[in-house]
Amino acid sequence: MDIYSKTTFKTAQLFTKSYSTSFYSAVNMLEKDLQMAIFGIYGFVRLADEIVDTFHNYNKEKLLNKFESDLKEAIAERISTNPVLHAFQQVVNVYDIPYELIDAFMLSMKADLNKKSYTNKDETEQYIYGSANVVGLMCLKIFTRESKDLYEELKLPAMKLGSAFQKVNFLRDLKTDMHDLQRTYFCNCRMDSFDEQAKNVIVDEIKIEFLEAYKGIRSLPGRSRLAVLTAYLYYSTLLKKIENTPSSQILHVRVRISNFRKTLLLMKAMFLYKFKMI
Repeated sequence: MDIYSKTTFKTAQLFTKSYSTSFYSAVNMLEKDLQMAIFGIYGFVRLADEIVDTFHNYNKEKLLNKFESDLKEAIAERISTNPVLHAFQQVVNVYDIPYELIDAFMLSMKADLNKKSYTNKDETEQYIYGSANVVGLMCLKIFTRESKDLYEELKLPAMKLGSAFQKVNFLRDLKTDMHDLQRTYFCNCRMDSFDEQAKNVIVDEIKIEFLEAYKGIRSLPGRSRLAVLTAYLYYSTLLKKIENTPSSQILHVRVRISNFRKTLLLMKAMFLYKFKMI
């Protein structure tokens, strides 16, 4: 059983490396045991997201419902023949992750099955809470395992960071969301109305969230501070590039950060951490 459990975490690790090299690099800054726990979370959220975003030739609703049913059983029984769910249930049970966070995430995934347009800010924020904020809180449960007080102190910054990351993703993936999935998560994002003003409103909102999140990063314990800082620098750099890219271009290309720039950002994070500048 020990071999199987370790293999399931390696599966979650492979999911992370395959789908997000940037996040994978950030997680590798953590202590080994924390790395595996975060990989376990990422594998779970990535698989759920893939069901609703890419399994186009299959009954997505049926697959997602089965995934959720298997998830609940895995957490209750502490075992699953689905490697991703087995790894995730171990994280949930070891780190005492509240099911209400998982439930909120699944609600946002279910929304992606049918909801194509978010007509006001409240709808968008509700979706982001489930798709991103709670994921930040799951990770925070791991980082602050030894201190419930620290978890409570850093809840808001963690949610702000999750929200900022998600909104950057929305801007980066605007072309795919609009053209391929016919989804618009921002009420001011329409093919016929998305302009510099609309873009800048969202960018300014994200900047405020990043400022709030940064305060929390400084209080994270151990190497979790380095790992989250690495992700923060990547996303804040991506946001800057989006800000400098014409809105008309964002609708037709996916803004990216070069691998060389990512390496420089990783080195910067390590420098700031090593010399206690954060």
